[in-house]
Amino acid sequence: MQSSYALVADQFNAVNALITEQLNSEVGLVENISHYLVDGGGKRVRPLVTLLSAAALGDANHFKQIQLATAIEFLHTATLLHDDVVDMSTLRRGQPTANANWGNASSVLVGDFVYSKAFELMVAIGSLPVMDVLSHSTTKIAEGEVKQLMLIGDLSLSQADYFDVIRNKTAVLFSGSCRCAAMIADTDSETEHALALYGLHLGQAFQIFDDYLDYTGNADDLGKNVGDDLAEGKLTLPLIEALRLTANTQDNTLLRRIIEEKDLTRIDTVVALCRESGALDHTLTVAHTEANAAKQALAVLPQSNYRDALSDIADQAVHRKQ
Repeated sequence: MQSSYALVADQFNAVNALITEQLNSEVGLVENISHYLVDGGGKRVRPLVTLLSAAALGDANHFKQIQLATAIEFLHTATLLHDDVVDMSTLRRGQPTANANWGNASSVLVGDFVYSKAFELMVAIGSLPVMDVLSHSTTKIAEGEVKQLMLIGDLSLSQADYFDVIRNKTAVLFSGSCRCAAMIADTDSETEHALALYGLHLGQAFQIFDDYLDYTGNADDLGKNVGDDLAEGKLTLPLIEALRLTANTQDNTLLRRIIEEKDLTRIDTVVALCRESGALDHTLTVAHTEANAAKQALAVLPQSNYRDALSDIADQAVHRKQ
């Protein structure tokens, strides 16, 4: 992915500078927490695909694209701050979460601050259509998180329910990022739709593969605790498929008991059941299908190194350790 960053290095540096400028605050704790997360080793894939989408349309140097990419990163950062509180997470990107260091109240309030900064940047962009897309995306993220919370521990969760959650909580922001880059570049509706579709499938591929890694990775690579989803009672695609594929068997009964008890001492058993049932293979196949759909959506763009980079990111979304 490093070669992709290199293609928009100047613009990416401008985003980093704007992030630093925008996070200035007279309240020291606000700066400490927001910088702690923003500087905490994230790949900043969302700003990257925003800038590459703009570059693919010949609009990479427009300052509004820099503002857009920064706003996208702030929306994502605020979501992480709030998510870690809801999930009671203690580890992210290999380091303690903000709520583990400063407590829940501070994390939620600083998350609100970062959200506000994102909306200030949207106003500065000066486009009501862009504001409409991103505000809608923010609403969908919240709905996705609430629906996931409602479905915790629900052993009847379907793949359709799962896709509804990940589409809202993850994919809509990727989609909005790419679509808004096209809107600022004043491109045609076909290209705008194609980039929105690319972002949607890319976001779904990322989330599905993340859920796959939760049962196949290790804590050092993931930067979080293996089995976190099970501990939180979240049924992601590997578990949903394992329950479906083992229906009416002793393995199904065992799996249900472990899930209901949130028994992390038996995570190896859960992984084995997911693997032996074919659930992990199915999850990986679905992730690759989404990545391929993202790549196919790029066909309407003119051939360029930027389009190739967007395609490479879709490939890398399903070929990584973290």
